[in-house]
Amino acid sequence: MHKVLVTGAAGYVGCVLVPKLLEAGHEVIGYDLMLYGDEGLPKHPRFTSIKGDIRDTKYFASFLTGVDTVIHLACISNDPSFELDSGLSKSINYDCFEPMVEASKAAGVSRFLYVSTSSVYGVSDEPNVTEEHPLVPLTDYNKFKGMCEPLLLKYQSPEFTTVIVRPATVCGYSPRMRLDLSVNILTNLAINKRRITVFGGTQKRPNIHIDDVADLYVKMLDYPSEKVAGEIFNAGYQNHTIAEIAGMVKTVVESEYPELAPIEIDTSPSNDLRSYHISSEKIARVLGYRPVRTIEDAARDLCRAFKSGKLPHSLDDEKYFNVKVLKSKGVE
Repeated sequence: MHKVLVTGAAGYVGCVLVPKLLEAGHEVIGYDLMLYGDEGLPKHPRFTSIKGDIRDTKYFASFLTGVDTVIHLACISNDPSFELDSGLSKSINYDCFEPMVEASKAAGVSRFLYVSTSSVYGVSDEPNVTEEHPLVPLTDYNKFKGMCEPLLLKYQSPEFTTVIVRPATVCGYSPRMRLDLSVNILTNLAINKRRITVFGGTQKRPNIHIDDVADLYVKMLDYPSEKVAGEIFNAGYQNHTIAEIAGMVKTVVESEYPELAPIEIDTSPSNDLRSYHISSEKIARVLGYRPVRTIEDAARDLCRAFKSGKLPHSLDDEKYFNVKVLKSKGVE
């Protein structure tokens, strides 16, 4: 059993990860500012939920006693949210990062997992973008996510294992649902508008199911240090264009909701030029890790969540959209 501190525990991925860590027998501290609430977090005797700001290093450090592993998910996530207040976002996503790492190492934490993003690659025509590919971030969100990586790696030591994962775009159902991610957006529109709007369509985007990426983070607790220390791993599964993803979602929704067929697909221009095809060969070769769920599985899971009433008012309730929540909190 490990004692694990998860920053951003109340977020989209955190609310799937925490139950998996508990199921695996670990003790978990969830550290989160709770900007989006904490309704998705479980009640469990081995789980402690802390409302805290990662910029308050002293307060953060007060919960590190006895912690074996820090899994750092917390950030202002996605480009529109970051750009609402770039100074605030930089303070959360970058400025406090190295002090957190220093505090973790000083407290005797033995492993620090940083969840970066595959969008640090920006645009690439390479058929398979590996971890050695230059980072060409197109936005400040991607730039600062990437700039944290070398800050962590310089603290690597035999007593302090540092590891970085660059996940693809995450998709699928979470108790703290986000409907501002590509597969989730398209599924919501297909079910509730019978029409999918695709912006651009030719951009290549890798995806990974939320359960797969959460399973990976649980496994990261136990991989031998010699395999992960100082390493960076891409974690994706299906690399498809946005247009191809829309077609997959259409097929799944028409299968789950035959009464909605035919679902139309409209294409509009886009100024979001990010396009890359990541290789996840390294993580398969070094760690034997391979995702087992698909984009279609994510869309099907979402269909079932809609059917069971778990996602009411999904087109207009601000809680599903990060940028709307931040605006409601006064971030402009």
